[in-house]
Amino acid sequence: MSVNPMAYEAQFFGFTPQTCMLRVYIAFQDYLFEMMLVVESVILKKLDGFPNAKISAFQIRKSTEKFLLFMKEHFDKLFGKMEEVLLQLVLNIPKNVILPEDKVHEQYPYTKEQFQALQDEIDQLQQRYKAEASAGQALLAEIEEQKTVQAELEKILQWFDGLENICRAHGTSNFKESFAFLTQNSKKLQGVLKDVEKKSKKLQRSDQLE
Repeated sequence: MSVNPMAYEAQFFGFTPQTCMLRVYIAFQDYLFEMMLVVESVILKKLDGFPNAKISAFQIRKSTEKFLLFMKEHFDKLFGKMEEVLLQLVLNIPKNVILPEDKVHEQYPYTKEQFQALQDEIDQLQQRYKAEASAGQALLAEIEEQKTVQAELEKILQWFDGLENICRAHGTSNFKESFAFLTQNSKKLQGVLKDVEKKSKKLQRSDQLE
């Protein structure tokens, strides 16, 4: 088999010429093996017509294998010549032939240095794109955080509005006065709670004494 990769031919045909030749070789070889089995079965049938024959089936099999080996050696030599002809003349694209999809390279040739510079520019653009994408994600996260803070602020404002309405309902319009009013009521409520706790404890003790 040829060691030439023949990449340009593979681009044109859609398969490597070596793969094509390998499949042809396997197909011919399988056909040769099948034919030898057929020949062997025919000889065995003919042998049944000669009951006094001193040739056994084992001897016929050995002879068939020797003949198959002989045929395979000659077939490999013949196929090697056929492969050389096909790969050079039939499945080979001349060096002066350019495929239609590659004509653009002929119209706009570039050096290895130019290609490397273009590749470096592409890498830089990709890095910039990744940085901008990362910055965009950070900005979206910040916007979501601001929305959360805004929602909390709106809740606080609503709470203050409700507090102011309560204070107005009790005749207090100034916020400082309202806050002082709520503080006093809170202290009174705490005092009432303490009195309730004391009375509850006294009742529990009296119940225990009884």
